[in-house]
Amino acid sequence: MLKRFTKYVTQSVAGMIGISVYVLADTFFISVYSGADGLAVLNLILPVYGLIYAIGAMIGIGSATRYAISRAKGENTEHYFVQSVTWSILVAVPFMLIGIFIPDKALALLGADAGLIGLGRNYVRIILIATPFFMSNYTFTAFARNDGAPSIAMIGSISGSIFNIIFDYIFMFPVGLGFSGAGLATAICPIVTMSVCTIHYRSSRNHVGFHWKKPSFRHLISCCQLGVSAFVGELSSGVIAIVFNFLILGIAGNVGVAAYGVVANLSIVAFAIFNGLAQGAQPLISESYGKGQPTQVKKLLKWSLLVCLAVEALIQLIIWTATDPLISIFNSENNVQLLNYAHTGLRLYFLGFIVAGINVVLVAYFSAVDEPKIAIVGSFLRGIVAIVICAVILAKLFGLNGIWISLLAAETVTFLTILFLAYKDRRKRMGLSGNM
Repeated sequence: MLKRFTKYVTQSVAGMIGISVYVLADTFFISVYSGADGLAVLNLILPVYGLIYAIGAMIGIGSATRYAISRAKGENTEHYFVQSVTWSILVAVPFMLIGIFIPDKALALLGADAGLIGLGRNYVRIILIATPFFMSNYTFTAFARNDGAPSIAMIGSISGSIFNIIFDYIFMFPVGLGFSGAGLATAICPIVTMSVCTIHYRSSRNHVGFHWKKPSFRHLISCCQLGVSAFVGELSSGVIAIVFNFLILGIAGNVGVAAYGVVANLSIVAFAIFNGLAQGAQPLISESYGKGQPTQVKKLLKWSLLVCLAVEALIQLIIWTATDPLISIFNSENNVQLLNYAHTGLRLYFLGFIVAGINVVLVAYFSAVDEPKIAIVGSFLRGIVAIVICAVILAKLFGLNGIWISLLAAETVTFLTILFLAYKDRRKRMGLSGNM
């Protein structure tokens, strides 16, 4: 089991890092192309990415988790994959319509002024039109992992990222498409990943069924209950970006937002590592749970938390020893004000990851063992409720530094709440066992 755990986790983390790297590539090339304004536009668009990825993760990862549990119990799972893809496409339609008809208004709603709207209009249009690919991508990779093919999921994710990095440069500079070129490369990226995952689905090792069944809303809700943690995990970056952008705009203007763009994009890599760890352990935890093996479930949780603590320590070491070199990657104009804002912001914000990684693992664990209530409360608390409240209150008390430290405050509140709910649930189960 330890060997399988190591394989699943390392390959899942590698795949998630691959996805985050292409976001960093976008940030780097855009910063070279249009400086601080480009970073500001990209940061304003982050909530759009967050919402698209969140819905796709909830449907895809939730469906794959339900598939793993049901399959371990010997139930019929032939229609799960097709249902997941179908719902992903249906939910993507409103995003596509916004991209086609009103991308300007979407940018304005996110806080962009006339200059930033002119710069990012076509980029947003391309991204929104490609929404079905971004959402369906989660289904393809999550089902591959839950069907015993984490290697294919990893290769698919990394292949898509490599394509995006290479064609970011080609489309933006040699071809001359600029900002729009970055959007086009990003839009094609999930198509590459899904094409690679198809190798598994066409192989003899595939157990995923492709039977058509009329879309069932009840089935969707059942799957999404187990995907809420993934939903909020992806959505949280968007929610945090919206709240932080508006708060920072009032305190430090566009340069402050650009500085947060550097911090936010680097944090994507950290979150990707923890999400990869959680998603890598999930198929094994769900399988053991479905087979009625509580000892194995506890071992997997223990290993996940130990790895999480080690990664958290490594992240803190890197951030505190290489703060300015990391910022300089995205500061092509050598903007001193941006450097000063981001220097303090990076160090304070990343203190939150001392607790955030543990929360990501715990929330994913409760979803994997079919205990959605604790997962849902923990997810919404850390991704929306606590972070918004902490950011607003601490910004009023301590200004910009208060915003940076709000992640640590929110994650600490979430961690204590999850422990309380888990303790309360355990006491309730023990009481029921005693009565029986």
